Amino acid sequence: MRKAKDKITKLFDEREIAIRVEELARAIADRLPSDFVIVGLLVGSFVFVADLVRALQRLGCDPVVEFMRLSSYGRGRVSSRNVRLLAEPNLDLGGRAVLLVDDIVDTGRTIDYACGLLRNKGASNIFTCALVDKPSRREVAMDLDFVGFTIPNVFIVGYGIDYAHAYRHLPFIGVIE
Repeated sequence: MRKAKDKITKLFDEREIAIRVEELARAIADRLPSDFVIVGLLVGSFVFVADLVRALQRLGCDPVVEFMRLSSYGRGRVSSRNVRLLAEPNLDLGGRAVLLVDDIVDTGRTIDYACGLLRNKGASNIFTCALVDKPSRREVAMDLDFVGFTIPNVFIVGYGIDYAHAYRHLPFIGVIE
């Protein structure tokens, strides 16, 4: 539910996001085998994963889709720095190439934690993809394999990204003030 005091300024519109998702799909299709596994980090990545798998299918890829649910923010704007596993993938990842997809990477703690879990499940190669990267907040050294947009240290919502469970439904990405 939108709060009356929240002001949202559009950062990336629907068209910009759609174009960037198609570009990411082409880069992923060029680098990964066609039968890789996509593991999306819930809840924020669900919109991005849905658009990305359709773009990949149009390019001839046949990824298996799975999800993992982690939490580090709760209802705040700042990471608690404690990543909690809420639901892990049930798929056998032994010897498989995995594309780990997140909505936004800032501290790097969540995606780093998820990579460790996937390694423990036997993934042969783990590639990372984030729709949005906020490297100025990085606390864990990490280079992402595929990045949609790089932004400064602002708080964003929309296209699956929320603030206290609100704004996921927005078709654009905006800065919340």
